[in-house]
Amino acid sequence: MELGLAHFATDYGMQPADLGRSVEELGFESLFFPEHTHIPVSRDTPYPGGSELPREYRHIIDPFVGLAAAAAVTERLKVGTGVCLIIERDPIVTAKEVATLDHLSGGRFLFGVGAGWNIEEMRNHGTDPDTRFRRMRESVEAMKAIWTEDEAEYHGRIIDFGPIWSWPKPVQNPHPPVLVGGLGEKVYDRVVAYGDEWIPNRVKSPEELGERIAELQRRAESAGRERIPVTVFGAKAEVRLLERLKAAGVTRALFYLRAGEAGEVERHLEELGGVAAEWDG
Repeated sequence: MELGLAHFATDYGMQPADLGRSVEELGFESLFFPEHTHIPVSRDTPYPGGSELPREYRHIIDPFVGLAAAAAVTERLKVGTGVCLIIERDPIVTAKEVATLDHLSGGRFLFGVGAGWNIEEMRNHGTDPDTRFRRMRESVEAMKAIWTEDEAEYHGRIIDFGPIWSWPKPVQNPHPPVLVGGLGEKVYDRVVAYGDEWIPNRVKSPEELGERIAELQRRAESAGRERIPVTVFGAKAEVRLLERLKAAGVTRALFYLRAGEAGEVERHLEELGGVAAEWDG
C-alpha cells in the first residue's frame, strides 16, 4: 500500500514547488490538491465536516497550476487532484489541462474527480445540482474520447460536440487513471462504469470500508473488469490503522497535511514523514 498526502495548498501556505520537493524527499508516493473555484459568501449548504467552513477553503490555489509547479521540481512524485470538481468545468478545456500536466510530468498525473457538495458554488457555474452526476459521467466520458482519439466527438444529454482535434495526448496509456470520489450507494455504479479507481473520503472504519471494497470488486468482476484500486482520502497517520486499511484492500492511503502558514505546514509534514518512515507496507 502506497502512502501519499492530501493538502489544501493556499496563497498563505507553503509554496507547491517547495512542498513537492519535501514530499518526494520524505518518500511519499503522491501529492493531491483539492479544488474549489470559489466559496459563495451567501451559502445555505452545510459544510460536510460539521463545523464552520475552514479558512483554507476560501484561499486554495488552482490545483492544476499548483500540481504543475510541484511536478516541475520532482522526478518520481505522482501528482493528483483530490478531487477536481469536473461538474463546474468545461470538459474540453479540462481534457487539455489534464493531458498537458500528464505530458509535462512524464506521466505522473492522477485524475481524481467528484460531483461536489456546495450547491451554491455549482449553481454559480450554471450547473444544475439535480443533474450533476450525469454531467460528471458525461464529462469523464467526453474527456476519455479526447485523450484517446485523433478526431474525438461526444454526444450526450448535457455534453455535446462534433469531431475535434486536441493535443497533446496523455503520456499514460490510454490516459491518466480516473479516481471517482463519493461514499453513497451509487458510487459503485459510477466507479465501475467510468472510473479506474475509487477514492472515498471520511471513512468510518477500515473493516466497514473493507466490506464496501469487497462489494465493489464483486461488481467489477460481474462487469468483466479487473480488480479496482482504492485510494483512501484523509487516512489517520497511525501505523496500526494503516495495517488495517491494507488488510481491507486499500492500495493507497493519503494523510491529510494540515493547511496553515508555511512553517506550520513544514512542521506537520515532518511529523507525517516520521510515520511514513515506520511504514513498510
